[in-house]
Amino acid sequence: MSNAINLGLAMALATAPLLVACGGGKADSPGTIDTPQCSGASCGVQGPPPTGTSAAALCPATADIVKTTYLGGAGSGEVVQVNIDATAMTYTLKWLESPIPLRTGQVTPTRAGTQITGAVIHPPAGALPTAEQTRCAFILGAGTGTAPGDGQPYTTPDFVNNPNPPMILVGLGVAGGGIPGATVQFDGLTIPLVGSGIGKVPSRHFDFYPFLGFASTTTDLTKLAGTYNGLLYHLAPSGNYATVATNTVETFDASGACTSSNTANPNYSPNAGGCLTTGNPLTLNSNGYFDSQLAPQIVPQFQLPLIGASGKSATAHMILGQINGATVPLVVRTGSINLGTAPFHLDAKVDDESGIAMLAAATPLASGGFDGGYAGADSNFRNTATLIQGAVGTFINPSTSAPEDHFGLTYGLQSPGLVGVQGSGAGFAIASGGLYAIAIQGTENGGIAPTSANADTPSTPYFGIGAQISK
Repeated sequence: MSNAINLGLAMALATAPLLVACGGGKADSPGTIDTPQCSGASCGVQGPPPTGTSAAALCPATADIVKTTYLGGAGSGEVVQVNIDATAMTYTLKWLESPIPLRTGQVTPTRAGTQITGAVIHPPAGALPTAEQTRCAFILGAGTGTAPGDGQPYTTPDFVNNPNPPMILVGLGVAGGGIPGATVQFDGLTIPLVGSGIGKVPSRHFDFYPFLGFASTTTDLTKLAGTYNGLLYHLAPSGNYATVATNTVETFDASGACTSSNTANPNYSPNAGGCLTTGNPLTLNSNGYFDSQLAPQIVPQFQLPLIGASGKSATAHMILGQINGATVPLVVRTGSINLGTAPFHLDAKVDDESGIAMLAAATPLASGGFDGGYAGADSNFRNTATLIQGAVGTFINPSTSAPEDHFGLTYGLQSPGLVGVQGSGAGFAIASGGLYAIAIQGTENGGIAPTSANADTPSTPYFGIGAQISK
């Protein structure tokens, strides 16, 4: 295809935050997250993608969308279940794991265990190029629920006066986009003989957190066995929102044990086998994904207590997505904070580094091997589309159809399937099952959206995940 035709396809299908698209209209009676389950370990807790859609469909039939609950992870370090009823035009979302405080100005309790329900609407007329894209795209309105962390109501922003609202794009087997964000801030601790403002976190509002979820997952660790290329993106609020994006090459055996020959950066803290995604051995939880204690750190850490390192206390959660015949591991690192006992907080443990990683099987990928148009969201908290054509990639602004940045691609690196990237800086890309991830050590597409940035973090390494929507 010519570049012009490919550009047209990508722009015709790109929609919003993160992934393949589809949609709904107004609120009524939200249902709980309770969908048909697969039988056997191969599906975990998720139902399979509904069948019977036409070849031109981007997502299941409107009445069938509600039949699938998507299990996935967010760049905030949260594990999330989300279900959308495209007939009643409502959504139900539950945070299974979260480091995000329920209330601004606090660090605990977090959103973990909180379930909200609310209305969805389609993007306004003209915002997307086709009716099918509009049908598959859902903007999330105010969600309400009772937070078990403090027993009080929890509410997210409504559609009105929300310049960059979260949007979920429902596809065939995958869903993504943005889940509700939050404003994070903490004044810090006052410790006698030390001072005040210890561990202070400056105020920063996040419009939404990029999210990727799977219609089908597995709890069969034998499907994980193999070697993977991984891209990670982590953020530490207590380090003034310091971020690190990096790559890793890791091998898992049939029990989930991880080893790696990484020559890690001295600032990184890999597990005993050299891996950056998981720490202690994986253990299956009741929600259908795996936990790994003492998750590795890749961001320089704020230490509390100040004398003696508190060390790792966060957990990595691995979701084994099943998409287009591929197993795509998604690893979410959920930061952990325990401020300990006043006044000296000597028993505190602070490891608030949180983030996400995608792994792709290390199989050879030649030039053209993942060509196509991808829809996604990124670490800039912006909507984006990406075109891959052999040795060239282009980020495209979905609202203007204008190219934003270009990057080059280099195939045949030492690790099969790992693709070199050269944009504003050097980086890598990986692809598996129709999904792709990219990390670049530079500022792309203008940097972080102003409504999701503060003065101290105007730019960070770039990270994005997207789903293929055209070839």
